[in-house]
Amino acid sequence: MRVPHSDDIKNIGFAQLDVQRAVRTGDPEVVFGVGKTTEQIVLALRTLAGAHPDRAVLATRLSPEALATCASEIPGIDIDPIGRTAMVGTVHGRGTVAVVAAGTSDLPVVREASVTVRAFGACPDEVVDVGVAGIHRLEAQLDRIAAADVVVAIAGMEAALPSVLGGLVGTPLIAVPTSIGYGWHLDGLTAWLATLNSCAPGVLSVNVDNGFGAGVAAARIARMLAAARDGEVSRR
Repeated sequence: MRVPHSDDIKNIGFAQLDVQRAVRTGDPEVVFGVGKTTEQIVLALRTLAGAHPDRAVLATRLSPEALATCASEIPGIDIDPIGRTAMVGTVHGRGTVAVVAAGTSDLPVVREASVTVRAFGACPDEVVDVGVAGIHRLEAQLDRIAAADVVVAIAGMEAALPSVLGGLVGTPLIAVPTSIGYGWHLDGLTAWLATLNSCAPGVLSVNVDNGFGAGVAAARIARMLAAARDGEVSRR
């Protein structure tokens, strides 16, 4: 383990970027777009990309204005308007993550999770609109889902999908409750409590709408499993 020191920080005025995080953890720092100006986001992305030329660098939760500015000012950047992400740099995919969603209303979280999985070095496989309201659709995709190294299960409403999948596959499973639902769903609190109280063993949960957090965790697991299959010991 590498001990952090002052040279790890790049001061760009409004922020002190951790440009050596990848050395310690295997993953570069990410730009969180909320509350930042478009100019700040572009500068932070360029600085991190310069520090990690061999890795992708990610920005999340970007406004439409910030997405447009990134697209026009950073050559080769990968913009996802649905997931509100921007990614620049080289992508290396090892291991697979099934990103499974109950409904198409969950797509913003799905896309955030999938892009994060790619940026953090694994390969996402999106399986969308397989919620328990039409469980035959899920059954038709079970072999595909079970073949992945990790499953990210995304659902709103009562968030039954992660529990159902937890009883059908033995793959590491990360639940992402979303704030989608009819009536008084308490901005996703109902879904979050459902994932925390799953009766299926082995279901882990991140916070509401946190596709980024689930994507990071899933990519790290998938990378390590891929490295183990190849006889390596690595976090990258």
